[in-house]
Amino acid sequence: MEAIHIPQLIKAPARTETISFREMLPDLETLTPVQGRLQVIHQGQYLEVSVRAETIITLTCHRCLKQYNHRLSLETTELIWLEDPAAASLPYASEREVSVEDLVETLSPTGYFDPTSWLYEQLCLEIPPRQLCDEACSDIPQSAQSSEPNIDRRWASLQALKQQFPS
Repeated sequence: MEAIHIPQLIKAPARTETISFREMLPDLETLTPVQGRLQVIHQGQYLEVSVRAETIITLTCHRCLKQYNHRLSLETTELIWLEDPAAASLPYASEREVSVEDLVETLSPTGYFDPTSWLYEQLCLEIPPRQLCDEACSDIPQSAQSSEPNIDRRWASLQALKQQFPS
């Protein structure tokens, strides 16, 4: 997807750009191309970006370490404020106090919006933090566990000393 020049978006019909896509994102390993529809609307002081997309990725179960396929479905909307970059270049701007209201994404009103990067970030936020292949996943299979405890050889002396004392 090509970057959208924000001043050109004002001249578009209804100040809207709609992109239908079916492509592989460079930094996201997926089994299928990411496909969907992205819409960017220029609302004067901000951009309203909405997307509906889906793809399939391979994850590793946090319990049994098996790989499994997971469908990522994304349907979200975000407001991106348009702010003059000169305001951010004030002296000591990096040392100013930041309020909760300032924790929003901003772009230059004369700059570009990169839909590929934005879509990548949104898909990454949809990857589940707790990755389980199945709700009934028990744990690491017994065949993978050895019957003999795995003792670090650096602690062997301490283990021998510990066995000299009765419990």
